[in-house]
Amino acid sequence: MTVADFSGAVESRVVSASGDPETASRPRAVELLAQLHELLDEMAEATNTDCSDAELLAVSSERERASRRLESIGLRDYVDIYDRSAYRIAGYTSMHGFQTCALTLSHGAARQRRFRAENLANLSNLQGDILDPVLPDSAEALAEGAISGAHVDVILETMKRIPSSVSALDREVAESRMAHYAREFNPGSLRRLGIEVLAHLDPDGSLTDERDRRRQRGLSVDAQDMQQMSRLLGQLDPKTRAMLDVVTSVWGAPGVNNPDDPESPTGDPNAVDPEVLAAAAARDTRSVEQRHHDALAAVLRTILDGGHLGNSHHGLPPQIIVTITESALRDAAGSPAITATGARLPISDVVEMAARAQMHLAVFADHSAQVLHFGRSRRLASRSQRLALIARDGAGCTRPNCTTSAFDSQAHHLTDFQHGGRTDIDELAIACGPDNRHVGTEPGMWTTTIETSGPDAGRPAWHPPAAHPRRDRTVNHANLSKVIVERMRKRVVQRYRGERSGHSESDSGSRSDIESNQ
Repeated sequence: MTVADFSGAVESRVVSASGDPETASRPRAVELLAQLHELLDEMAEATNTDCSDAELLAVSSERERASRRLESIGLRDYVDIYDRSAYRIAGYTSMHGFQTCALTLSHGAARQRRFRAENLANLSNLQGDILDPVLPDSAEALAEGAISGAHVDVILETMKRIPSSVSALDREVAESRMAHYAREFNPGSLRRLGIEVLAHLDPDGSLTDERDRRRQRGLSVDAQDMQQMSRLLGQLDPKTRAMLDVVTSVWGAPGVNNPDDPESPTGDPNAVDPEVLAAAAARDTRSVEQRHHDALAAVLRTILDGGHLGNSHHGLPPQIIVTITESALRDAAGSPAITATGARLPISDVVEMAARAQMHLAVFADHSAQVLHFGRSRRLASRSQRLALIARDGAGCTRPNCTTSAFDSQAHHLTDFQHGGRTDIDELAIACGPDNRHVGTEPGMWTTTIETSGPDAGRPAWHPPAAHPRRDRTVNHANLSKVIVERMRKRVVQRYRGERSGHSESDSGSRSDIESNQ
């Protein structure tokens, strides 16, 4: 579903009972947006050829200001939707889900919009009173188009770092100062000025206390890049930093836990023969950063292998779960495998892990996605059934647009168990907690079935609620990338055959090259 889908829903809502859109009564906000789009169509057709250089610069400046003002107005829309829980009629359980799925914002952009709305929009209290913005000067500057959302993010970042013990007056002065700077400086320069503001409030760091450290602690992992590498981002509190220093010093010492050296000692270096340790250290060519990385990997491996995470997480074993075909494992070749948490693992890593892994076999019908075995008649899905669901549905929630990993999801009954649903593999699907709870027969709820024919036979299909602009059932292909790649590849080859059928024989070589790779 896209923004255009919702636009179409608004247009259909405002057509009068007679079917005449001209006589329809529609809210002022909807009318103004329609006029705005008409104006944007005119602007898209207009050219700048008759503008002088000065006028051209003025046009660019005013367009930027208009874009910023629209962003400010959008924060009011955010609050209105949130206060009414209007996203629920379209089948979403949260404002974040509406933004990332319906508006196709990234998770980071959705969080930024929430932070901006919480601090710059007019919120209301439990009594219904409209409150002033938390950051009034920044809100005013954005409403005027004098600053951008990027400026606002820097201001929010700076305000978050002000110690809790700073007085409310000094905090307001700091916000006014940052808003003033933002009108004149770009976000990069504003961030440097924010450091000066913080230094003025707490020049010797004596005001920072445990409350500030608890508030600012955090750790996140960026998405994997093209080489399956991930960047760690975060801030550690002093105690965590001290513990990490000990771990990296001991398990990240030269010669220890070196994956490039099969004879490298693992575990406690003091339990190793000193001569063996010295020889391993002499062979160790890793950088300090690489040794720290390998120390962290050794700690995580010890935790996983030692059973310290318990016996179950959402019914799955708290271990690395990888779905891979027998042929890919045998040939040690193919595209990266996907874990139950959604991470991509190169085949070489999977082969290494498989040597000490517990194997589970899933049997499919005629190479389709319909699992024949692992069926059970009870309310809760068994571990084997959950593993089979990952093999069939992929490594994540099956609701369209949802990217929650299978490891953090549940076994969902397509027909609710209390309404006669069966705990058999062809009656189950992977669904995250919020989506699982949003399936039912009430208004604004989704329904789920299993596709019985076509290329998606055997896979869960989600049917949107009545108020959803898109009425057709949908299968989530986000976790089935290999299937989609192969499907699109066949389509391209078929189209290529059709386009080339009337060409000369001189082109047959390139056509044969493509067809031979099917």
